[in-house]
Amino acid sequence: MIKRLKLEHILFLDIETVPQFADYDSLDNPTKLLWAAKTKYQRKENFTPKEFYDRAGIWAEFGKIICVSVGHFILENDSKKICITTFTGKEKDLLLEFKELLDKYFNGRRHLLCAHNCKEFDFPFIARRMLIHKIELPSKLNLFEKNPWEINYI
Repeated sequence: MIKRLKLEHILFLDIETVPQFADYDSLDNPTKLLWAAKTKYQRKENFTPKEFYDRAGIWAEFGKIICVSVGHFILENDSKKICITTFTGKEKDLLLEFKELLDKYFNGRRHLLCAHNCKEFDFPFIARRMLIHKIELPSKLNLFEKNPWEINYI
């Protein structure tokens, strides 16, 4: 299968995430309780919720995306060029720009998305943050009711 892949059909991507707030003390009381409940299974007795807050960036409910970097190859005259861009700024805006890229240029069956740990982190995180911002999911990230063979990522 790998020999049949065309590099120009693959969008390589990576996201960077951080906690939504600079520190635990900036959270309101209901959010502090939610944070404590959400992280209890990982914290155990080793950390208080406050001590554990520096890890908030890995949970979509408590983190945010600060950039999405993408790269793809373009074939020109028997040579390959790579185009790389990074979406930054307000989270909702960068998610809308990323969605537009997917919808316009990488939405066909032949297109693949490629990222490190994409199934476990990047794609669910992006999808959750889009839902939080009430952004309709691009077809490549809307996996609801899709069979495994209908999902194109590597």
